[in-house]
Amino acid sequence: MVRLIEPLIPALRRYARALMRERTAADDLVQDCLERAISRWHQRRPGEDPRAWIFTILHNLAMTRLRRSTQRPIHIGLDDADPASFASAARQEDGLRCQDLVNALAQLPDEQRTVLLLVTVEELSYADAAQVLGVPIGTVMSRLSRARERLARLMSADPRAARPSPHLRSVK
Repeated sequence: MVRLIEPLIPALRRYARALMRERTAADDLVQDCLERAISRWHQRRPGEDPRAWIFTILHNLAMTRLRRSTQRPIHIGLDDADPASFASAARQEDGLRCQDLVNALAQLPDEQRTVLLLVTVEELSYADAAQVLGVPIGTVMSRLSRARERLARLMSADPRAARPSPHLRSVK
């Protein structure tokens, strides 16, 4: 077994360095590959080329490590890390705020929601939004103003502010 494996080590190191692009990671990979090959020597097929078998082990170990490294964050030593990188804003509030915004947008009347989305999200000018909707620019501006006002009320932390103000009508 040793007589078959030992001559392969330089080629394994070259291939590992090409895959890992870092000398220490490649050396660790070769060591793990050799350990696995020796411990599982009895599992190889008789008559099979040990070179191909060992290179397969090395390749599979390398692909597993590369896949795992993309899924995990990069390790930084505690002494080397920037103290500001330890703190991060809570993401739950952002998700809740986003959901509140989506819910508030759903409560807007269609004509206000479409104008608001065209002007703010799609960044169309008032003239372009008016052309898309087939209404005068003044109508776009008034709908947009009412939509922003109502959206602000709906997004307000005060539940009384979210209630629409009663509209007075003159009855003859």
